[in-house]
Amino acid sequence: MNSRADPLELHAQQPGHVEKASMHVESHVLISAQANGEDEDLPAGPAQRPRQAGRFSHIWELFERPDPSSRLQNPLVLLRLSPRQAYTFSVAFLGWMVDAIDFFCVSMSTTELGDAFGVEPSRVTSAITVTLMLRPVGALVFGVIADRHGRRIPLMVNLFLFTVIELASGFSRNLSTFIGLRAVYGILMGGEWGLGSSLAMEALPIESRGIFSGILQEGYAVGNLVAAMMYYAIVPNLGWRALYWISIIPAAVTIVLAYFLDETDAWRQARQAQRASSKPYYLIVLDMLKQHWLRCIYAIVLMAAMNFLSHGSQDLYPTFLKKQHGFSPKQATVGTVVGNLGAITGGMFFGYISEYLGRRRTIAICAICGACFIPLWVLPRKFGQLLAGAFFIQVFVQGAWGVIPVYLSEISPEGFRATFPGLSYQLGNLVSASASQIEATMGEENPLPEQRDGAQVPNYGRVQGILIGAIFCCVLVLIVIGREERGKNFTQGVKS
Repeated sequence: MNSRADPLELHAQQPGHVEKASMHVESHVLISAQANGEDEDLPAGPAQRPRQAGRFSHIWELFERPDPSSRLQNPLVLLRLSPRQAYTFSVAFLGWMVDAIDFFCVSMSTTELGDAFGVEPSRVTSAITVTLMLRPVGALVFGVIADRHGRRIPLMVNLFLFTVIELASGFSRNLSTFIGLRAVYGILMGGEWGLGSSLAMEALPIESRGIFSGILQEGYAVGNLVAAMMYYAIVPNLGWRALYWISIIPAAVTIVLAYFLDETDAWRQARQAQRASSKPYYLIVLDMLKQHWLRCIYAIVLMAAMNFLSHGSQDLYPTFLKKQHGFSPKQATVGTVVGNLGAITGGMFFGYISEYLGRRRTIAICAICGACFIPLWVLPRKFGQLLAGAFFIQVFVQGAWGVIPVYLSEISPEGFRATFPGLSYQLGNLVSASASQIEATMGEENPLPEQRDGAQVPNYGRVQGILIGAIFCCVLVLIVIGREERGKNFTQGVKS
């Protein structure tokens, strides 16, 4: 292992040491390529623009114009992949979409579950909280297995197990059983994102990562969209239980497709380097943590803010439309569909733009613009205006999220590209697990002044607006102080 220090760690050292060591830091790099022995492997261009390095140079460059030598490429050209690349990406996308379908079955049917189990929606949302809290366990277990033994088999096992849990969820007779099943599902869901993200990012051409990062992450929004359409078609006619039974069909198809996957060249090289090392695996892990501990903390905190942003703006929204505004389940479904169309649009567009503007600058733009649309998202009473707010808030929430898969993959230490992104993502989820429950509980405890049919009306909108506004500010601060490693070559930075 290379013993040189992580640039983020340099902030914790004395100023004299920082100034001396910072001359080795590239302007866009979160963790210097030199820390991984990769400085000769990074491509020329925006990631290696010559400039005088300093402790805060990466912050000031965020406000500069993009490098004129960096140009927006034709997106149709970037979308051209080899058959192997296209197949690998498709399986990764479908895996994340299936995950989202099963997850959003709960948030879509919160009202029906509450009626069936005789509890308030805020009690049902504890199932969402438990699912999110246990996802880091799955990220750690499946991430370590995938980094050591490949992505294909763990992905198949993961998908198979959560189809079993999803099927069993439809047979739940009480809330305790349902929450228990969703807890196991949370472990399985936590493992999928790291598996799919590492598969996709390692298989893609460097110049296409940005746009496909946006597409991959919006598998989550597509899953939400599919879950909404399934809810509309199934629940009014067959009941909420059938929603969980039928939702296993896409997962079964994905398992079959995953069987024919090939492992990526980047994983093969990283695994060969690990095998060539005389150190036991646990010592390799400890060395990585000693060298990159501050990077790990940063990624977890950023993912906590990003997950608050996502879950806080999505999970309770159908209940907000039905309970606070009195709209029908059909209208709530329409609102969800419109929001997810905005999410898909934003994820693809800003993922593509990040290849020109840079990862951090793109996320910062989304945070600023998204905050401006919060009033339109929660304050109107007319359905059409609320739809417009839902569309635009998700354009920028998921626009920022569209950059996350490639951003985390590029800053990952070599040999940990399934574990590092997946575990940081899911530990962030753990911190933000209570987002929907906080919104539901505070909305019910602070109702609107008026009543409907003699009952108090929860004020979910105000709580959502305040929370999401604060989180947009947190994301902006975090992304300004971070660094990036755009254009990193995954297959040439592996050292034995």
